[in-house]
Amino acid sequence: MAVLFQLQCGAQKYDWGKIGESSSVAQFAYASDPTFVIDGKTPYAELWMGTHPSVPSKALDSQVTLHDILDRDPSLVGSAVATKFDSGSADLPFLFKVLSIQKVLSIQAHPDKSLAKILHANDPKNYPDDNHKPEMAIALNNFEGFCGFRPVKEIKGFLQNVPEFRSVVPEEVAKAFIDGVCDQPKTEQEEAANKSYLQKLFESIMTASDSTIKSAAEKLVARVQKETGSFAGSYGDHALADLLLRLNAQFPLDIGLFCGVFLLNYVTLTAGQAIFLKAKDPHAYISGDIIECMAASDNVVRAGFTPKFKDVKNLVEMLTYECAPVEEQKMKPASFERSSGDGSVYLYDPPIPEFAVIRTEVGEGQKQTIQGLEGPSVVVVTEGKGTIGIKGGNSIPAEAGFVFFVGAGTEIEYVGVQDKLVTYGAFCEV
Repeated sequence: MAVLFQLQCGAQKYDWGKIGESSSVAQFAYASDPTFVIDGKTPYAELWMGTHPSVPSKALDSQVTLHDILDRDPSLVGSAVATKFDSGSADLPFLFKVLSIQKVLSIQAHPDKSLAKILHANDPKNYPDDNHKPEMAIALNNFEGFCGFRPVKEIKGFLQNVPEFRSVVPEEVAKAFIDGVCDQPKTEQEEAANKSYLQKLFESIMTASDSTIKSAAEKLVARVQKETGSFAGSYGDHALADLLLRLNAQFPLDIGLFCGVFLLNYVTLTAGQAIFLKAKDPHAYISGDIIECMAASDNVVRAGFTPKFKDVKNLVEMLTYECAPVEEQKMKPASFERSSGDGSVYLYDPPIPEFAVIRTEVGEGQKQTIQGLEGPSVVVVTEGKGTIGIKGGNSIPAEAGFVFFVGAGTEIEYVGVQDKLVTYGAFCEV
C-alpha cells in the first residue's frame, strides 16, 4: 500500500454550523469529492478526518476505509503507536476535524478515561465511546469561545455587581463564595477550598429551576440593553455586553447566560493561535473556523446552550474546578526542528501522548521538507495550491480542502505553486 494517499472525508451537519458555501467544512468536503452537493440552506459544521466509525475517512481512489487500509498494512501506523494505545493497527489514536461555527456550541466537558468507561457502560446511547477526549483548537480565522473557569476574583466580582446572576443561586451559596474564596491561593488547602466553593456555586446554577433562570435572564437582558458596557461594574465592558446579547439571540433566556458568560473565560484567537482543553475542563466554541484535534472519542457532557441531553449530575461531579486567567489557556506554538527548507513550520504539542499538530506554510516556488515521523499523520490543506510528495518520489496536487494520509516514517516535501500553501498535520509518535 502507498505510504501517501489522498482521503475523502465526511461532513457533519449540525445546527450550529455555517450555512452553505460560507462554511469551510462544505468547501473542503466538495474539494475532495466533486459529487458532494452543497445545499445553500444547510449548516455544515464538522469535517471528520480519521478512522472514527461514526464518519470514517476513505482513500479517494479506492473508496476503501482508512481503518481497513491500516488493518491490512500495520506498518502505516507503526508498531510502537499501535502497542502504546492498545488499538491494534487499524485505528488512529486521534480524531482530526475542521469546524465552521456560526452559533454557539453547547457548554460542555469531556470525561477522562476512567469516567468514560463507566459512562459508556451505563449509557452507551449518550456516551458512545469508552475513551477520554482532551482536545486542541487552532484558529483558521477570528475565533471566539469559552475555555475553563475564570479566576475566582472575577466570578466574585460578577456576584457582587450583577444582581440577576446572584439571584439564580441561594443567597447563602453566593455569600459563602464571596466571603470564602481566596483571590490568590498559595497553598493546597486554599486551592481545595476555592474548588469546593466553585463547585457549590456551579451546582446551584445548574440545578436552579427553569422559572428562576428565565426570570433572571429576562431582567439581565433588559438591563444589558439599557446599560451596555457598564452592566457589570468594573468587570463588564462593551465586548461582554455584546457577547451576552448575541448569545441570548441564539438561545433566548438560556442557563448558558449564567454558567457561561459569568463563570467561564471568554477567549478570542486570531489565525494560528490555539487553546488546549484537557479532560473535565468546561468550554464552548462561539464563532469562527478552527482546526480541532482530539483523542479518538465522541463523548460530550453538556451544560447549556443546547436542546440536547444535559447530564447535570455527572457534569457537576466530574469537573476539575480549576481556575486560571484566559491567557494561561492559550498554547504557544514552537519551531519544529525536524524540518528544512523555505517557509515556516510550527509545532502545537499539547501535554498528552495521543496527538500533536504541525503547521506548514510555503510560498510560491518554496519547498519545505518534513522528516519522517515515527507514527501516522493526517494532513489537511487550508490555503493555496501546491504539491505534497514523498522525498525523492512522486508528488500529488494539493489545494485547499484536500486531505492526505501519511504513513509512519515517510519523509514529505511540500512545494508552493500558487499563493501560500498552508497545511495542518495531526500526528502521533511514541
